[in-house]
Amino acid sequence: MTVQLKVLQELPSDLDRNCLPFHVAVIMDGNGRWAKHRGLPRIMGHQRGVDTLKDLLRCCRDWGIPALTAYAFSTENWGRPLEEVEFLMTLFERVLRRELKEMMTENVKIRFVGNLSALPVSLQEEIERSMDETKNNTGTQFTVATNYGGRQEIIQACREIATLVQQGKINPEDINESLFEHHLYTSGIPHPDLLIRTSGEMRLSNFLLWQMAYAEIYVTHTLWPDFDRKHFHLALQAYQKRDRRFGKI
Repeated sequence: MTVQLKVLQELPSDLDRNCLPFHVAVIMDGNGRWAKHRGLPRIMGHQRGVDTLKDLLRCCRDWGIPALTAYAFSTENWGRPLEEVEFLMTLFERVLRRELKEMMTENVKIRFVGNLSALPVSLQEEIERSMDETKNNTGTQFTVATNYGGRQEIIQACREIATLVQQGKINPEDINESLFEHHLYTSGIPHPDLLIRTSGEMRLSNFLLWQMAYAEIYVTHTLWPDFDRKHFHLALQAYQKRDRRFGKI
């Protein structure tokens, strides 16, 4: 049993450790369809999706990928049925409370980005507690985008910078990419190198619009609850075949 675990944790031999992405972002799509195909309530798909995310986080740790960002709940997701939204809020809170000890053991540093003030107060408290208790961890940087929207993030940054100009604290000519990024939710987090979207949809869905400028995009028809290390391996294989020129020759 110990030998099998060790094999699972090793980086597949056909992947170049020196060419792995530093930061992987995932749009976890397909939970509802996964449940529907099995005649289950949509909430069962979300529960299964949590297990998939946990395994991917451990896989990043095992294979030497320092940062993972997951799109957990968008600003548009409030438009889903009330029962589903309430379940998701409760699920987030329950998972945080249950997994915090394990994240500490595994040296995970968790951070939430988005308009967190609109979330239920009890969930905000769990988020604050988890970020505070893991802030000094030095392992995988795990970012969870919750009540997040890329357009809203950019507007918020523009408002903050405009206020600084209005107050005379900066001049318009002081505005550059570095200053702008400082006012994003993701300030201090490196841009993703690889974006993985499950379920076959070919869109960004308002996710990290500024940060994705030069990310490599990998789309799989696999539904999120079925996305495992084998599928992650395929995504990394595809990534290592890309020629990343960043607009240059």
